[in-house]
This record gives sequence, C-alpha cells and structure tokens, in this order.
Amino acid sequence: MNASNHMILKRGATLIAVFWIMAVMGLALVATLKISRYQSDVASSQINGIEARQYAEMGIHLAANPSVEEWDFILRQDFENEAGFEAKILSEGGRFNINFILFQEDKKLLRDIFQRWGIDFDIASEIADALTDWIDSDDDVALNGAESAYYEGQGFFNRPFNRPFYDLDEMRLVRGMELVESANPGWRDWFTVWSSGGLDVAEASAEFLAMAMETDIEATQPLIEIVDGPDGIRNTEDDEDLSVEDALANLGIIDESGVIPGRLSSDDPVKRLESVGYVGSVRRKIVVILSNRTQNPQVLDRKEVIIQ
Repeated sequence: MNASNHMILKRGATLIAVFWIMAVMGLALVATLKISRYQSDVASSQINGIEARQYAEMGIHLAANPSVEEWDFILRQDFENEAGFEAKILSEGGRFNINFILFQEDKKLLRDIFQRWGIDFDIASEIADALTDWIDSDDDVALNGAESAYYEGQGFFNRPFNRPFYDLDEMRLVRGMELVESANPGWRDWFTVWSSGGLDVAEASAEFLAMAMETDIEATQPLIEIVDGPDGIRNTEDDEDLSVEDALANLGIIDESGVIPGRLSSDDPVKRLESVGYVGSVRRKIVVILSNRTQNPQVLDRKEVIIQ
C-alpha cells in the first residue's frame, strides 16, 4: 500500500470516528433534554400537587362547617388556571358497618354480600366465620372459622386481634379475605368501621338497600326516588328524609324476626367529608370522618389520596 492510499484510509477512519462521536453526542444531548423535561414535569407536578391539596383542604373546611348544607353551592368552586375543588357531605351510614354486622352475628348478610361478588356459598361461610372469630374475645373456633391455632400455623403469633376492626385494612389480615379482594377489589367501598350502626336508609345506594332488605335493586329504587325529592337529584335542597319504618312500609316488608329492621337505621350522626382539589390534571383527595358535625364535632379518621 502506497503512502497516498494509506493517507486516504487514515482520513476515512478519522471521519468515521468523528461521525460516531457526533452521534454519541447527539444521543447524549437528546437524553439530557429528556431528563431535563422529565425533571421539569416532576417539579411542576409536585407544585400542582401541593396546590391541589390546598384546594382540597379548603373544601374540607367548608364541608365541616355546620352551617353548610349538603346541597350548598359553595362546596363546588372553580378558580383561574383550571383549579378548584369539589367537596361532598355524605353519611357514613351509607355503608355497611362490619363491626355492627359481626356483633349482631348476622353472618347471612355477609354471605349474601360475598356471594353477590361471585364467591361460592361454602367459601363465603368460611370467610364470615373467620371474620367473627377475629373480633370475638375467646379462642373458640366457629364452625368454619379461624382462631390463633390457624394463624400460628401460618407463622403469625399475634392473630387474631380479638377486638373490633379499627380500620378496614385490618380485614385483609383475616383468613380468606384475599379471595374477597380478588372477587371485588373495591370491597372497601361497601364497608366502614365508623358509622353508628345499621345501614342508613336515606343515604345508602339501591344496591346496598337491596342486600340489607333481601330484595332486588329494582324494588328499592322507589326509596331512592323518595330521598332524591322532586328534582330526582341527590344532595339538593329538595331532598327528603326517610325513616326505617317508612322504608319497610314502602316496600311492604314485614319481618317479625326483626332481622331486616335491625340492619337498618336513619339519621346517622357520622359524616364522611370528601374533597377533591385540582390544578390542571393533578388531583388530590382528602377524606375526613366526622362525628356530631353540628355540635361538638370529633374527627374520627382522615386520609389523603393521590388521584392523578
């Protein structure tokens, strides 16, 4: 190879190296821009998240004011830059109180709920028994339940707690509840530990009322229409009250055993305050459980949720 060809090859190799370096630098620049944009988006999201939380707090404070009604327009406010909040005043009695059901030994109601979610009758019975064993004070195993011997066999030496549930997440520790979670991931929306007792007939959904009153959803729809009032919308100024007696009479239910009436209540004093604050697409939700909202209020629970 003569000197001229050698020089050409050397220049070609140098040119390839230059192109390769430029390509690497280009990729590095693109990566840097992406990282910078990501960091900017994260910072913006964090700032918007803080502001959204502040708006949610505003909604909670308004909802906690005893002079504010469920239908009051101030519970929904929009501000500039696509920001604002929407707050709700709900009754915690609109959900099933798991401790109340268990202390009432109403295993049939629990079985019916679990079966509605597609769980086999025998499995539903086992889970209901295990839930009962969890909250009772003895170590006697229910027919298909689970006491300390079962949990010790699973490596848990502090279970069951032998007391009422303090939080719904404690229910996840009970034998069989993983099947409930699999059948209905939203099972927590059905239960509470904070209401004063039975299901509030003026606050519960048609589906919940149908379960408690052992009928179908269509049959309980008239109760919803009574509470919603003439405009047919819940939480508006024309909403009407509904007593347990009126609810049973409206559906023509006569239960001399007292089981169905015992599952129901009205005017539950425990309120669920929900407020969603938003800034752009960022959402923050605050839930506060408040007893005796109109006088001597007491905060029973508070949770914050990142929606977006």
